[in-house]
Order: sequence, then C-alpha cells, then structure tokens
Amino acid sequence: MKPLPELMSYLEGLPDPHILFDKQYRILAANAAYRQQFSPERSVVGRTCYEVSHHFSVPCDQAGESCPLAQSRISGQRERVLHLHHTSRGEEYVNIELAPLLDEAGRQAYYVEKMERVRGAQSQPAAQGLIGRSPAFQHMLSLISRVAPSQASVLLLGASGTGKELVARAVHESSTRAARALVPVDCASLPDNLFESELFGHERGAFTGASMAKSGLVEAASGGTLFLDEVGDIPLAMQVKLLRLLETGTYRRVGSTEVRRTDIRVIAATHRDLEHMIQAGSFREDLYYRLSTFPIHLPALHERRDDIGLLVEALLARVAPQRKLQISEAALQLLKEQDYPGNVRELRNLLERAALLCDGDTLVLGHVEQAVASGRRPSISLRGNPALLESDSVLVKLAPVPGALKTIARAALQQLLKEHQGSRAELAQKLGISERSLYRKLKAQD
Repeated sequence: MKPLPELMSYLEGLPDPHILFDKQYRILAANAAYRQQFSPERSVVGRTCYEVSHHFSVPCDQAGESCPLAQSRISGQRERVLHLHHTSRGEEYVNIELAPLLDEAGRQAYYVEKMERVRGAQSQPAAQGLIGRSPAFQHMLSLISRVAPSQASVLLLGASGTGKELVARAVHESSTRAARALVPVDCASLPDNLFESELFGHERGAFTGASMAKSGLVEAASGGTLFLDEVGDIPLAMQVKLLRLLETGTYRRVGSTEVRRTDIRVIAATHRDLEHMIQAGSFREDLYYRLSTFPIHLPALHERRDDIGLLVEALLARVAPQRKLQISEAALQLLKEQDYPGNVRELRNLLERAALLCDGDTLVLGHVEQAVASGRRPSISLRGNPALLESDSVLVKLAPVPGALKTIARAALQQLLKEHQGSRAELAQKLGISERSLYRKLKAQD
C-alpha cells in the first residue's frame, strides 16, 4: 500500500519540517522545510530517517537514543522525544513528534514526524544560551521542551549558579508568549517595604516619595512571562497577594482600590528547600502548589562533568572575547576535577582569573592551578596530584598560600602594570577587556 498523494501534498505545505516514512524507517516523502534544514543538497526519499538525521547505521534505539517509532509500536499512540540532529547549521536540539497512521485493519502502516528546533539551547559552544550534551542536561532540556508550549506555572529548582534565568528564558522563547516580554523579578534584592510597589505598582501619594503613579512589573509582563527569581525570599505578607494574582489574574496597585487584570505566565526559581520552609511556617503551602505545577531540577555542574569542556570553550570566548584563548589538555583536566559548589558561575570566575594570569594565547596548567588556589574553596589538593603538577605547570609559578594576598588576580594585574610600557588602551586589549573595565579594575586597586 502506497501513501495517498493527497497526504504527501498536505505535508509539503506545512511550515515545519515533516517526513513520512514506513515501518522500515524508509523516508517516503519529505516537505520543503525538512529538505532545507536536514539535506538541502541530496534527496532523502528512500533513505532511512536515522541515517539522515543522526548519521547512524542502525535505528536510534540500537544506538543508545530514544526512538519514537519504537515507543509508538508499544504504546499505539503519538510519541514525543528530544534528539540531537545533524542539520544544515550543524548539530541542533530538535523536538520530535511522531504520529502513527493506521491502515484499514487498524494496524500501524506509516508514520509522520514533525521536527521543531529547540530555542535557547546548543550542543556546541555558543555566545549565549544553554550549552550541554550530557544526559542530565538533555533530560532537563526535554522537560523544558514539554512544558514550554503550555501555560503551566514552572518552578526551577537548583543550586546557585546553575543557570536558572537562562532556563526561564528558554521556556519563554519556546512558548506562545515569545513575542512579548520576559520580566525578571529579583525577589532577594527587593526590600520588604518596596516589594508590593515594585511588583504591582503604586498611585501618586500612596506613600512618602510617591510623587507620581507608577506601573509595576506585573503590568510590564502582561501578555508575556513573569520570572520570580529566588521566590523563597518573598516576604510572607506578600505571598498572599501573589497567590491571589496567580489564582484570579487580578491585583491592585498600592494606594488604589481599582482591581486590575493581567495575563501572565509565571516561572519561579529558588535554591531553597521550599518544603522545609513550609514546615517552618515561612512559606505558604498553597502558594507552593500554585507555583510548582511543573517543577524542573537544574543539574549541578558536578552532575554534568561531560559538559565542562563545552562550557570552558564558550566561557573563554565570553570573558576574553578579543584574545581567542585556548586551553591545554592538562589544564582542562584539572578543571574537570573540581567540585564547583558555585556551579557554572564559579567556573566562569575561575576562567576569568586564569585569563588574567595568562600573557599568551593558551591557558596552561599553572594558570588554572593559581586560579584554583586563589579561590576561597579549592576542591582538590594540587600537591597530592603529581601527574598534574608535571606537564606545563612549570611555565607559571604556583600561587602563594591563600591569604598572603587578597587575590592572585590582583597581584597579577599589579605585575602587568609594572611591566607594561604602552598605553592603557593597549593593556586593555592585551587583557581582552574594554578600557572602561580596566579603569574599574585599576580603581579597585586604590
């Protein structure tokens, strides 16, 4: 039985990449969007889906991937998975939605796959967004992809430095609200007496200093997404008003009796144990259940060590964009052995210190050793690892005992100032930072 030409014509007109294939994984039809994205220079008809998308010689489930066709055979229904596909732009994360087509006897005869690129996440080093390939990262990304198109509230749970705002942005950018604003609220930095005014706005004369009416962050997020960062720091008195907002979509400005309506989606994030706070009476249980419709755990960096190499390459381009720094294998190995209680933020800080210590174009082991030693919480003993102390560490002297100087980075900058003979602009270029940033660093030396 051949698929109807009407079906193949219908697929051709769809804007997203679609393919039609049989039970042997052979592609019978591919629309223009698929051909352009996955194989612009070669026909895909007659080839297998796993060969085109993954460059595999066997089906996905035999190559360590989840296979929607195999899952559909078991469940008898639609299936969705997250895959890394080879595209005309390189490897990209793609959401796959497979629908089985039944014959007259009710048996699965063909399959239609729809592919949608995941926004805000990359499997290769990039200038911005989420980066990773590890199983823990991909599991998190699959949850993001599932919840993003819905209107459900999302609660991001993870330690400090795991990238909660990046995840919130990825959810927003993959949602139907992507064309409107994502408005972050730093709950930890807002004083209790200003929290309500900042969130809901106020009328003129509502309190001392309120010389004019002001709209709040809720109003700014209307039609888009409100991101409540560190929601565990919201004052208990404000939690009641936030709950009302979530339940009714209404609020009042400070000093007003007028009930206003807003259309927002809420994404909340915290590093705190909210269930423990509920037991302690510092967080409302009803608010917790409103916020945690769809919780997502953000893996700590030690849970995704396989991603450290990708992150290092991307972060070096961010901390020293003009220098095109490389890193030696020994230095990278030492970075992979750290515990990183501060997660990706700590890794970035460590790389920035190491970059300041490096005069050339390659970070060697000694640079990283000094950067680790100057941190507050070094996680391994360098002296106890003679294999790492060999190699290129001799190129840079070991750091003095922590505490002898406030930071090794400060000492390194002082040394550079002493040795540099050119202008401040030339020194800034050498360091891979702006002249303004250099000025701030020098001012901090005083």
